[in-house]
Amino acid sequence: MQECRKVRNRLLGAKVVEALKSRNMEAWYAETKEEALKQALSLIPDGSSISWGGSMSIQEIGLVGALKSKESMKIFDRDSVNTPEERTKMMREAFFCDYFLASSNAVSEDGILVNIDGYANRVAAIAYGPENVLMVVGINKVVKTEADALSRARSIAATSNAQRFPINTPCKKTGTCANCKMPDTICCQFLTTRYSKAPGRIKVILVGEELGL
Repeated sequence: MQECRKVRNRLLGAKVVEALKSRNMEAWYAETKEEALKQALSLIPDGSSISWGGSMSIQEIGLVGALKSKESMKIFDRDSVNTPEERTKMMREAFFCDYFLASSNAVSEDGILVNIDGYANRVAAIAYGPENVLMVVGINKVVKTEADALSRARSIAATSNAQRFPINTPCKKTGTCANCKMPDTICCQFLTTRYSKAPGRIKVILVGEELGL
């Protein structure tokens, strides 16, 4: 049964990779986390400046730790500072980094990326700013259509992410989206990426394993 799933993921992955490429993005399929890490590291030159949002996927493949171990890299890690002011300053500086690391809340089979954000530093960086955006996306985030991608981003990714934070929203209590307008909402900015205006700026490594939320 496991082999059947691998074959299915490989076939679906190849389809999504070609769809992403048709939208002026670069894309690869990696069957395992280990392959994904190797591919990601091969894309980032020594001496690059690097930052990321709150992606669990890049942590799960070991990418952040591997990059931090390289002394040549200039790392903008907002969690490494001590005050809110320092954190804000670093997040603004990261907007001009060479590589912004992220995942995507959902990807349609025809290559559309959908993301939801609270403070918008992540979706802003995906849309514009960093020279390169490198995404690591688990096969669990692939859905049929753009409408399905938005549904997944709202109903699965956002409601799961809410459990990570000390917030007071309906989804934190019920596990389902209430389309709320509460001060604590993390669903403030919605970004649909259907094409990369800059050729190859967005690079997606699709992984044949479950990653992130």
